[in-house]
Amino acid sequence: MSEKTASELTGTTRDRLVQAAADLLSEGGRDAVSTRAVSAAAGVQAPTLYRLFGDKDGLLDAVAAYGFEQYVAGKQALGETADPVEDLRRGWDLHIEFGLSQPAFYVLMYGEVRPGKISPAAQDAAGILRGMVARVAASGRLRMSVERAAQLVGATGRGVVMELISTPPEERDLELSAIVRENTLQAIVTPIRPDLVFPAYQAVVDLPSRAVALRAALEQQPATVLTKAERGVLAEWLDRIADAPAPAGRE
Repeated sequence: MSEKTASELTGTTRDRLVQAAADLLSEGGRDAVSTRAVSAAAGVQAPTLYRLFGDKDGLLDAVAAYGFEQYVAGKQALGETADPVEDLRRGWDLHIEFGLSQPAFYVLMYGEVRPGKISPAAQDAAGILRGMVARVAASGRLRMSVERAAQLVGATGRGVVMELISTPPEERDLELSAIVRENTLQAIVTPIRPDLVFPAYQAVVDLPSRAVALRAALEQQPATVLTKAERGVLAEWLDRIADAPAPAGRE
């Protein structure tokens, strides 16, 4: 048997195991995904599963990645518009929809909290969210640092999905998502001033927003003017300005 053929067969076996585990997860939740049940459903011996994935946690990480691929496909189908805030709003709605339509996968990705560690699939999702928030920052409309804003959006979005998943379908208040979404956007995005003539000045720009915009622009420029160390120091200063508490009497 050639090396290529062996690799192809291994890939096929791996795919069968992941698909079998995904089907069991969708039908019966995590408790249904035992190594014995997955091996039997895929028609392979248990040692093969351990050889390919190491252990059950490795298999579950692969299944979470499989679910995440579906999520990413939906994100990519959204595309980008000229309004990064609206794109972020649409991304939120897709996230909620994915969680409610694929609750078993969602809980696998986000439900098991381990101190200082998240699943690889959840890390990839966080990277996509950070990119969407970074576009808002580059437009000059972000009130705080990209990292803090992305964490805020991610945390509130996950909280909404977990709350809705845990509620019986007939009792779910689906308007909850829109309420939390708009409150979250209000907290991180500067408002628009339609009374100003020039679009470049329509955002109500304050010092934190300026710092965030400069930080975003800094990441997009090649390191020609500042050294790596200088860029690091400047980025730290800008993040500190962006995330500084607002003065008393201001929102």
